Amino acid sequence: MTDLAGYILLKVSDVTRAQWALRSATSLARTVRVKGRPKVQNEGTLIIGDRVKLVSTVAALELAVGLGGKLEIGDRSFINYGTAISALSSVQIGPRCLIGTYCLIMDNAFHRLEPDRRMERPESGPAVLEENVWLGARVIVMAGVTIGADSAVGAGSVVTRDVSPGSVAAGVPARVVRDL
Repeated sequence: MTDLAGYILLKVSDVTRAQWALRSATSLARTVRVKGRPKVQNEGTLIIGDRVKLVSTVAALELAVGLGGKLEIGDRSFINYGTAISALSSVQIGPRCLIGTYCLIMDNAFHRLEPDRRMERPESGPAVLEENVWLGARVIVMAGVTIGADSAVGAGSVVTRDVSPGSVAAGVPARVVRDL
């Protein structure tokens, strides 16, 4: 087998694996590719766009959509291994986004802060990554946050408030450190 034939066979198997691993998706483009075995739980709406690549090799990629929730992944986005995305209400990942290893994106904190109410679930707020957003490794995106188009978030940052388009944010909590 030539190198080209082997390469084509690997790409075909990535697409076939995607069709199987993401069979619970509401809408799945035919060109989605998956490496490894992601963990997918869909009780709402899961939409995955054209030429999305999901990597679940070293550590499982987790996609969880709760009852009535919506997770949308835009065209040509890339999500690396170990990332967990939880959508109880709405998580939107725009086209051409790059999400690094072990990131966490969620639209709900799952517990209230008040000591006597910690077993109660708070209201969800949409988590939105606009077009061409880059998240470094181990970034956490909290509920109610919008990260503007063409922005980047530094590794290990915790995004607790909106990030303006075309900027670099870093830190805990993440703050805009410069414009691009």
